[in-house]
Amino acid sequence: MVFSSPTFLFLFLPGVLLLHTALPPRARNALLLVASLLFYTWGELAYTAVMLASIAMNAAAGRALEAGRLPPRRVLGFAVAANLLLLGVFKYANFVADNLSVATSALGLGPVELAPVHLPIGISFFTFQAISFLVDLHRGEVREPTRPLRLGLFISLFPQLIAGPILRYRDLAPQIAARRVDLGGFAEGVRRFSIGLAKKVLIADTLAGPADRIFALGAGELDAGVAWFGVACYTLQIYFDFSGYSDMAIGLGRMLGFRIPENFRHPYAAASIRDFWRRWHISLSTWFRDYLYVPLGGSRGGALRTGRNLLLVFLLCGLWHGASWSFVVWGLFHGAFLVAERAAPRLAVPRPLAHLYVLAVVMVAWVFFRADDLPHALAMLGAMLPLGGSSTAAPGYLVDQADGAVLAAFAAGVLGATPWWAAARDRLDAWRERAPGRWAGAWDGLGAATSTAGIAAVWLACATQLAVRTFDPFIYFRF
Repeated sequence: MVFSSPTFLFLFLPGVLLLHTALPPRARNALLLVASLLFYTWGELAYTAVMLASIAMNAAAGRALEAGRLPPRRVLGFAVAANLLLLGVFKYANFVADNLSVATSALGLGPVELAPVHLPIGISFFTFQAISFLVDLHRGEVREPTRPLRLGLFISLFPQLIAGPILRYRDLAPQIAARRVDLGGFAEGVRRFSIGLAKKVLIADTLAGPADRIFALGAGELDAGVAWFGVACYTLQIYFDFSGYSDMAIGLGRMLGFRIPENFRHPYAAASIRDFWRRWHISLSTWFRDYLYVPLGGSRGGALRTGRNLLLVFLLCGLWHGASWSFVVWGLFHGAFLVAERAAPRLAVPRPLAHLYVLAVVMVAWVFFRADDLPHALAMLGAMLPLGGSSTAAPGYLVDQADGAVLAAFAAGVLGATPWWAAARDRLDAWRERAPGRWAGAWDGLGAATSTAGIAAVWLACATQLAVRTFDPFIYFRF
């Protein structure tokens, strides 16, 4: 079920919110567990058993770690391996078989054949959450007994089940045990969900059209202008698609009394690739930092070991995103720039130039992320580089792609990717604190009216788009 679908917006969500409000607090967790499983079953009926098996296995491992009758390191190792095996079978079996087939065919042994294995939606996210629970329990950072219902809700909680943010049990468990739902938090949740919905429907989905059409062109049909515009559209599309989902997840959590952490902090405003990864998909980058980079030694073993650790982490980060060599290159590309930034001397680079550097690196990397395979990515990059060559693209093709709706979405995306709104809000808040009491009250009233009108306009615009568009899944659903 998709957050931006009419079924979710006008049937599932109102029903869950109504029941969650009406039921006593002690019954709300059971309701959310049932609702989360129903949410998942809606699109993954045949694979709900996979999630239930994950919940049962991790609950049993948690109980075993707490009991202490078996060596804790062995229990942890077995449970983490079981989670990775589950992820590996569904996500990487075909990738491994395809590469083995190339090798065996080259040796004259014939191809390795494996029927396509379906990838359950969200398995990368809930598997990483389960692993973090086990590791934190082993480290003593989870201090309450394992309760299957609470662990099941932690793994399956529908606001962030499909595409994150990746949560930590130690942060969510206290909220599962006791949380408060109030009008102010609910209103903030509605506002945040509405912002995410607008990001997804009005910006990301609009820019998906030209991005998809341009990436579908053959190498001979591309020129530099068309190629760069397609990559720029995808650069904005993936940010507003994924950050929009995170906003909706955070908003849904607030409506239900949960505080889900931020997952994006204006990554395209970064001044280095290191800074970019402090702002982009924060829950994933901190997961790799805490459960892989630091245990490997982090930056404590000298430049060579630090570089090795960074490249390994980003190799696995690429593979986490997808079982494809293009994702491997994407991960190693980012890792190589992180290593280079650590090794390079510190220079006083003007911030605008630093921003341009980050955007250039990130946009080139997105080509590998978006392309179907490595030859496709290289063809796209070849078109983007001013190396000459001929193109059969029609002279007006770029103009045809950049119609009024696309240009409006593009402009809104460029503006929305910067922290201008937060800065303007901070200035207004500072002005309000200095203003006389009567002006502050008037400002509060105007702000509430403006916010309500804005939310209503967003919902009307999104409903209009949803009525005329076909299904547009979130990009990160496939991970």
